[in-house]
Amino acid sequence: MFVLDVTDPAAIEAAAAHVADRYGHLDVLVNNAGISGHQAGEAPSTTRPELVREVFETNVVGVLMVTNAFLPLLRRAPAARIVNVSSGVGSLTHHTTPDHYMSRLLASAVYPPSKTALNALTIQYAKELRKDGILINAAAPGGCATDFTKDLGLHITRTAADGAAIIVRLATLGPDGPTGGFFDDDGTTPW
Repeated sequence: MFVLDVTDPAAIEAAAAHVADRYGHLDVLVNNAGISGHQAGEAPSTTRPELVREVFETNVVGVLMVTNAFLPLLRRAPAARIVNVSSGVGSLTHHTTPDHYMSRLLASAVYPPSKTALNALTIQYAKELRKDGILINAAAPGGCATDFTKDLGLHITRTAADGAAIIVRLATLGPDGPTGGFFDDDGTTPW
């Protein structure tokens, strides 16, 4: 195991080279790096552009750079899968459906838009990679009791293992599985 900074092109290149030297191919890529921006309650009208850039650099551009670096190795695998770890807060439908609790969350220009952009990127890769037999989907693991959520002041009992179930399911899809979708434990999540 090694640590990978998804915003560092040299680190990404080194990681891809390591996997190539050691294994020669990659069966599954799970893009799970993500940052929130620590701006809870900050309205879009007062959000610093640097904060948006920082979060998008990790949550969207980082996924693009890592995926592109590992694509040659994924193309060598017999049934490669890519899972982008998104979030239900990336669903525009959740935020615009009056009876959904996410429609009542504080407005934010940072984390939710970054996950919406990640979902859009997932669709675009699916369109490109379908011909190669590489399936790529976005997963919404739900709020889990992890370091990411510990400072939110919420009572979260869902474990990281609970959240990982949908990721594992998407990583092990059969050849006729979906691609370019957004899924949680209950199935398809609305965009």
